[in-house]
Amino acid sequence: MYRKWITFWRIVRTGVINFFRNASLAIAAMAVMVVTLSIILLSLVVNTTLSGTIKQITDKIDVSVYLKDEVTANERREFIQKLETLPNVASTKYLSKEEALEAYRQENINNPDLLTAINQTDNPLPATIRIKPKDLDRVQEIQTFLNQEENKVLQAEEPSYSGDRKEAIDKISHAANVLQRVGIAGIILFAVISVLIIFNTIQMAIFNRRDEISIMRLLGANTWYIRGPFVVETIMYGIISGLISILLIKSLFIASSGPLEASSLGLLDITYAQRYFNDHFWILLFAQIGIGVIIGAGSSIIATRRYLKFKAPKK
Repeated sequence: MYRKWITFWRIVRTGVINFFRNASLAIAAMAVMVVTLSIILLSLVVNTTLSGTIKQITDKIDVSVYLKDEVTANERREFIQKLETLPNVASTKYLSKEEALEAYRQENINNPDLLTAINQTDNPLPATIRIKPKDLDRVQEIQTFLNQEENKVLQAEEPSYSGDRKEAIDKISHAANVLQRVGIAGIILFAVISVLIIFNTIQMAIFNRRDEISIMRLLGANTWYIRGPFVVETIMYGIISGLISILLIKSLFIASSGPLEASSLGLLDITYAQRYFNDHFWILLFAQIGIGVIIGAGSSIIATRRYLKFKAPKK
């Protein structure tokens, strides 16, 4: 056991020495890894922020069904019960004519012209059922149910999920799916690029130390004694790059907190992104370091296996 610890310590020490000995290669590799990890972290934060923003928007979206005045209470209850059995219906809320009028007034409280117009006539608004869907991608299931003949005769007009509103909801739903896929694809792409860069860096390091490696092999060094320092060296790449990338992103948020406070860029809510980053800082820090270590160590192991022929000498 003691000899194993001595061997392990020598491998670590050699890796640290090689790290400083090949400072130029280390800096180049870490620069690429910092960029990669920063892009991965930004992709994660932006994707989470966009998903959160879109969720806030979609949570306010419902399908409104307008009932005819002659619909009886029993017909209404039976209709609502059928709606609630649909798989994509999260909840329903019934508004009587009076409640629909009050809701209309609250929604247009800042528009005196509309309020004046509605107050000068008898209540023209029908009783309404507001349906909250579970998944916007499947709202068509609700629409199909509402278009059935026995249900359509109860409705005073087309549901709110139609025309321009339907198109807007469909675009939001499509945007959510596209952004999520783009974020995942971006993370995978830059991770692969980083692996290739580290792979080539280790290949150069192996080439520069080929004489040293040949001597070690002739002296009977085993596989991990030769490979170990390369792995330790790239693990250091990952740790340092992870720390630098998280600090860069944190500095970016600090620098932007003044001019961009409580603002947004399209669907990107800067305040939400900053709050998410701060709330999950330590998780993101260890995740960055972990990803950096995995990329570095994995690339090193692949490179050494590919370019070093660890074969026992023939007797």
